[in-house]
Amino acid sequence: MTTRTRILTGITTTGTPHLGNYAGAIRPAIVASRDSNADSFYFLADYHALIKCDDPLRIQRSRLEIAATWLAGGLDVERVTFYRQSDIPEIPELTWLLTCVAAKGLLNRAHAYKASVDKNVETGEDPDAGITMGLYSYPVLMAADILMFNAHKVPVGRDQIQHVEMARDIGQRFNHLFGQGKEFFTMPEALIEESVATLPGLDGRKMSKSYDNTIPLFSSAKEMKDAISRIVTDSRAPGEAKDPDNSHLFTLFQAFATPAQADEFRSELLQGLGWGEAKNRLFQLLDNELGESRERYNQLIERPADLEDILQHGAKKARSVATPFLDELREAVGLRSFVAQAQVAATTKKKAVKAARFVSFREDDGSFRFRLLAADGEQLLLSRNFADGKTAGQVTRQLQAGQDLDVRSEDLSFSVWLEGECVADSPAFADSAARDAAIEALRIALTPVQE
Repeated sequence: MTTRTRILTGITTTGTPHLGNYAGAIRPAIVASRDSNADSFYFLADYHALIKCDDPLRIQRSRLEIAATWLAGGLDVERVTFYRQSDIPEIPELTWLLTCVAAKGLLNRAHAYKASVDKNVETGEDPDAGITMGLYSYPVLMAADILMFNAHKVPVGRDQIQHVEMARDIGQRFNHLFGQGKEFFTMPEALIEESVATLPGLDGRKMSKSYDNTIPLFSSAKEMKDAISRIVTDSRAPGEAKDPDNSHLFTLFQAFATPAQADEFRSELLQGLGWGEAKNRLFQLLDNELGESRERYNQLIERPADLEDILQHGAKKARSVATPFLDELREAVGLRSFVAQAQVAATTKKKAVKAARFVSFREDDGSFRFRLLAADGEQLLLSRNFADGKTAGQVTRQLQAGQDLDVRSEDLSFSVWLEGECVADSPAFADSAARDAAIEALRIALTPVQE
């Protein structure tokens, strides 16, 4: 496992990126990716997009635009692993393994699911009206995204903290059921960036596609200028002092300006800078900040084959981690190759005789008994009472000789017979499957080594 801190960032693939996305998520994530102590994974969450969108053309276009946006913004694919979720077949397979251990009660408490149910109840609809299994099991897919690469840190907004906590719960459950002392999954932590910028839109509300108030990140210079001209301002005329702290336009300017530029702009507003000129200053700032990136973005959009090559390269890097790890997980849950299983069984037989051991002891009444213990200390057999140690030793040697075992099942336990006489009994097991597994372990343990 990597010694560097592994950071995993999912990127939704619905809609066209806007200034709010860039300032709040894309720009800080790209800066963080340059940390030499970080092993960064960035993925386009296109399986997640299917939960919210059933328009194939929109999904396809958004994947292209968002991949181009991150690359144009400066993401260095030689330093990070950049891939599409849908190019990693191990992720849906892991999702199913985790689904089989995830508690339904846990998923019932997911915020997105509960919000949808509550909305239906408020409007008099059936509680589950319009709710798909995609929405309901969304936290399990997100857990697979995170646990597949054993991410240490997951940058998320506050509304996503619960999903990281659910990934921890599901990972711990899997470790408990199948780990046998091994921790397959690292427990991830939500990384909350308190200083992430939340930009106002054209109407002053949070910039969001839902409000139709966004400024597209890489729109043309003319389109950007037109959008900025629609930013809502107060009615103060040129020459009247403006209030920067209550100006959406100033908030946007500050998100992209240096401290010195922001201070100068604040001073000019206080001195009565007109809103028209202020909007022009914002346009010039954004055009200078984003002009080169816009050009790279347009070049990438025009060369989708190049984008595909980059993402396939990233998928190869991601799968070099995912494929061997999923093999371990398949082995852990019992999805094993029959050929490999036969080879392991043969090896186990050779080791089992040495590993399994007989322990003789004397009871308080003077009789002699023995136990057969498996390699892990589990008791496979407890003998009946023998009058003397010699008889107990003879029975032990007969069992070690590897003669055909007469094993008789009795409800949830079994007994071993020699020459028509019961000589040892097993403990009671939880169910017949556990009993049968113990019988197989006993046969392997008492099979002599074939040199």
